[in-house]
Amino acid sequence: MNIKHLAIATCIGIAVPTIAHANTNELSIEQRLARLEERTLAAEKRAELAEQRAAKLENALKQNQALNNNLSQTSETITAPPSSLIETNTGYGKLKLYGDVEFNTDIASKKGQLTSINMRSGKEKDYGDYDKWGINGRILIGLDGERLLDNKNYAGFTVQPLANIDGKVSLDDAAFYFGKKERWQFKLGRYEAYDMFPLNQDTFVEYSGNTANDTYSDGFGYIYMMKEGRGRSNSGGSMMFNSQYNNWYFETNLLIEDGTSIFANKEYHGNKLYNNKNVIYFRPVIAWNNNNFKVAVALEKNIINNAYGYDDKKTGEFRDQSKRNGYGLTLGWSNLQQNPENGVTINWNTAYLDANDENDFTTGTNILWRKLQLGYIYAHNNIKSYTINSDDDNNNDIIFGPGKYNIHTLYSSYELSNILDMDNFKIYLGAYYSVINGKDIEIENSDKDRYGVRARFKYFF
Repeated sequence: MNIKHLAIATCIGIAVPTIAHANTNELSIEQRLARLEERTLAAEKRAELAEQRAAKLENALKQNQALNNNLSQTSETITAPPSSLIETNTGYGKLKLYGDVEFNTDIASKKGQLTSINMRSGKEKDYGDYDKWGINGRILIGLDGERLLDNKNYAGFTVQPLANIDGKVSLDDAAFYFGKKERWQFKLGRYEAYDMFPLNQDTFVEYSGNTANDTYSDGFGYIYMMKEGRGRSNSGGSMMFNSQYNNWYFETNLLIEDGTSIFANKEYHGNKLYNNKNVIYFRPVIAWNNNNFKVAVALEKNIINNAYGYDDKKTGEFRDQSKRNGYGLTLGWSNLQQNPENGVTINWNTAYLDANDENDFTTGTNILWRKLQLGYIYAHNNIKSYTINSDDDNNNDIIFGPGKYNIHTLYSSYELSNILDMDNFKIYLGAYYSVINGKDIEIENSDKDRYGVRARFKYFF
């Protein structure tokens, strides 16, 4: 029996004594039947209203249960938010917490520098012909904050502390930026500007130093890659303005630092350098992207004269060594976005440096296919003068031209992905071999080549 039938029966039950009571009155049969019909219709109406109220109550109960389920799911989301993202509710934008682990096991020859001419006469430094076995790496923790308005105005910051395996704590990026989204941006701080010599899936290619400091090691072969004014300096900071229009990208970076910081031990061509004033590297970049193809040209130039140098021991005059003009071109093609599993990425890079008593030319190419990369770098150095300091010679300032030499480097890398079925855990296997050939100089056999292999463990969080 449903609610309607119950309501009718109840109404009939109420009507029966009423009819019995009516029998005592003198009413005709027709009048009595008419009144009974009216009461029956009224009972049906009340039953319909009762049924509607019951249906509304049932719907309300269902909605309340759904609401409770939704609240339960929302509570779980708040207590266990997605990794690497924190949403603020203060109206000041978003915070993003993330990081990555990078540890390496290396088997390499000699020092970190690629190739050496330090065994030349008058430079009695033998770094030894020994293999370098070791474990190195770091853990990076990043925190990014950004606020974006409806009119595309935005501002933000990034900070990335590094905890190294040797116990030292350093910093990768620390920058503040603002501008209009997809239009222009102004940035200040510590960061790297546009990469004009991308090595793609670079796992193990030992250079003479890093991208900003101790880049140039005196007496070693130099692989110039348009990185002297790129940034992440340990002795200064950078400011950048960039903008984009359709397929065009424009960038101008200024790196202000102690210019001698790019030279290991502050030595250049056999002379100890001292700093007069900070340099300013002016580094404009113009890039064009169309579908899978990209091309970029750039200049990096120290625009401060007499920034650093040395005193000539013969004349006592100051010798400016701060002239450094670099030029770069990079071309690239990739269809990995359309075909992640079977796509190809190809880069071709070239760079030229015009410096005091030295000209360096570097070019290289690399190709990545199915997580396997092969690359080659060629460098040609022309050292025009060099000061030899010898305790056995009365004249400690012998100027000579070491001549020209070439450096050839082969490198490879392979990515093992989804370790332990985790898409954020990868292992990279890398190797390189580099050899130097001198045209007008003699190089000890122990200093002619470098080689190494590495297993890199990479974990993102």
